[in-house]
Order: sequence, then structure tokens, then C-alpha cells
Amino acid sequence: MDGDAFEAAVAALESITPLVEVSAPATCAFASRGPSRYFGGDGVLADLVVERMSQALGGRGRVRVGIADGPFTAALAAELADGVCIVAPGGSAAFLAPLPVRLLGCPQLIDVLVRLGVRTLGALAALPEADVLGRFGTEGIRARCLAAGADRRPLALREPPADWSVSAEIEPPADRLDRLAFCARALAEQLHRCLEDAGMSCLRVAVEVETVEGESLVRLWRHEGGLSAADIADRVRWQFDGARVSGGITRLRLSAEEVAPVRGRQLGFWGGEAEADERAARAAARLCGRWGAEAVRVPAAGGGRQVDGQIRLVPAATVDVRDRRLAGDERPWPGRLPAPSPARLLPVPWPAEVQDASGAVVGVDGRGSVSAPPARLTVGGKPSEVVAWAGPWPTEERWWDRRGGRRRARFQLLTGDGLGCLAVLEGGRWQVTALWD
Repeated sequence: MDGDAFEAAVAALESITPLVEVSAPATCAFASRGPSRYFGGDGVLADLVVERMSQALGGRGRVRVGIADGPFTAALAAELADGVCIVAPGGSAAFLAPLPVRLLGCPQLIDVLVRLGVRTLGALAALPEADVLGRFGTEGIRARCLAAGADRRPLALREPPADWSVSAEIEPPADRLDRLAFCARALAEQLHRCLEDAGMSCLRVAVEVETVEGESLVRLWRHEGGLSAADIADRVRWQFDGARVSGGITRLRLSAEEVAPVRGRQLGFWGGEAEADERAARAAARLCGRWGAEAVRVPAAGGGRQVDGQIRLVPAATVDVRDRRLAGDERPWPGRLPAPSPARLLPVPWPAEVQDASGAVVGVDGRGSVSAPPARLTVGGKPSEVVAWAGPWPTEERWWDRRGGRRRARFQLLTGDGLGCLAVLEGGRWQVTALWD
């Protein structure tokens, strides 16, 4: 049986009971006491399992069912059954007694047992427990318990996937956007509460509607920062704003297709910026929905050692517009300039000279040591006294690449006329690449 077919069969079994153990390929188990009482007995339950799993398999495999006091006995009953085998309560030892010990699945232990003349499970169960423990240890005791039908191993149950979806029937059918938006708002708040109670946020939501003509319309909306109830309701409205739908809408369904644990976000002290960020996020999402995910780009903070690579323009759909941090920003990045970052990056660096008190050009050796303290900065032929400086911050990137490798040393300089700048020494040449305003 292939994996897809077995997964479909297990999904069909979960319609009978939600707690299923997948113990081996093409083998699964569940506790039958509750379902048996609900459906009217072990026989009815077994027939229902066969029926639903056979429908799910569609002829790609045969279903055999065993019901017993323990998992080991039930598995053997299913293996030996021609359809359904039900072992009466308390009858596991009698059912197992004539079966061969090879069914235990312990080759080395089985070989010793057979050579000692213990060939059936009943013969093994009849041996004194103390003698089995002294001769075979804990493995022997475990095998004896199985042979006696005393398997009390709890099932390793598979948690069913959570259903993060809400739906509503619309009667009479909605033929106006305001009615659909009102229903969407209520459903979005219901879905958001369910996710919030579980500590989850929705990253991708599917909006599906059905019309009186039987037409089904589905669209997926995604936002990396998480969709609030208002965000989801807005996307329903945007999806059908100006859309042509044949007849009225009879059903609306919202499904959280992708969820993630809620990530906290520190808001501003006065709260005004949060409202502005929310409006910006909603505007960006609406433009993305109308023109495509790549149409709207926003600046985002990312990782890196160079100031010209720490802010990039990225598609708004790939980041939280209210946060705008890229993966990697939290890394230490040795050699990165300390905060605060420059306020302005120069599109074309200014050629410059940095000299010490004697007039010699300041240099940096291979170990990152400066030849002398910077005393004068000259830009555009105009010299200025350096009143404060910090650095150097040397970096050597792509040293293995002769063409792409770069060695740079960066300084923060403050001149007497109030100019704060980032001066970079590369290849023996000085340049001013950024400014602090």
C-alpha cells in the first residue's frame, strides 16, 4: 500500500475516532471501548471501520480488523482474520495459546525458545515468571506477558490536525457587498478568537464562497506578520469589491491554512504610531491584493556588516509592515558598526583624505591597527579638524574570491564644523560613504 492511500485510510478512520495510533506501515490502532459503545457494539464498529477504510482506499488494499483486550492480541487477530476477528473479553490467552512463538518478532529469543522446546505462545505463558526472568531477563518477561495476553502498553495516539475554519450560511443569499462584509466581520472575529485562545496567529487564510448557482470561488491571502480579525474581514471585502458573481452568495467559509505561534511586538509608548502602522499595513495589503505580491515594496531592516546592506527594499507581502525586520537581523554580525546607524547613505561616495597630526595619510595594517590617530579630514579640497573619532572596524569579505573579495576599514569621524561621517579606507583610498545628521 502506498503512503498516500494509507494516509487517506487513516483520515477515514479519524471520522470514527479522533485518537489513532499509526504503529507501522499499513497498520494502525485505536481504543475501541468508547466508539464501540457509541456505535452499538464491537461487531458494528468493526464493520464500519472496514466500510469507511475500504471506500478511502478505493480498491488499493484490503482492510482487516482485529479487536481484543490488548494491542498485541488485536494485531495478531487482524493479521490472521479473513475480514474481521473479534476476541472475546478475557479470551486473549486462549486465543494466543496455539499460535507459534515466532509471532513475537524477537529472532534471537525465539531461536533459544524453540531449541528449548517452547514452540507456542501458550507454552511460554505457562513458564514460571521467576524462571523466565532469571534466564531471559526483561526481554523474556516482556515476551511472556505478550504470550499471556497481558499486553497493557498504552497507545501512542496521533493528534488529529486542528481544524481552523469557520463558516456561515447566508439566508437570504447576499447580493450586496455590505451584507457579505458584515457576515465576514463576524466570522473573522470568531476565527481570530479560536486562534488567540490557542496562542496562534494566522499567516494565510482561504476565503471561499458558494453562490446560488453552485459556483465556488476561493482565494488565498497571506501576510507574514499575522492577520487580525480586521485584516481578514478587509480581504473578504477586497476580494469581492467589483467582482462579478453569478447570483447571490449563500455560504461564506474562512480557513486558516497556515498558522504560527503568536510573536509579541513592542508598541510605542503613546500608541499613535501603532494606529498609523496598522493603516499602512492594510493599505499595503490592499495594493498587493489588487496588483500582485511584488508590486509594493517597503524598506526593511536586515542583517549584514555594511550599512549600505542593512536596509533593503523587499516585497511588502514577505514581511510584517508594522515591524519590517528580515531574518538574520538578530545575529551578532562581528565587525558591524555600533548603533546609531548613519541617517543618510551617499549614493556616490565622496573622495576624501584622512591625515594624522604630521600630515601623513592614516593607514590600517593587516591586524586592524591604525597607524596614527586621525587629525584632519579633507573632502572636496576643504580640510576640517577631526575632534572625535572611533574605529577602525575592519572587515574582510569573500577572501577566497580574487575578484569579489573586499578588505575595508571604517571610521566614525566628527569634525570641528559639526560633520559626522563614516569614512572608509579600501585599497589605500579614503571615501566618505554615509553621514550622521
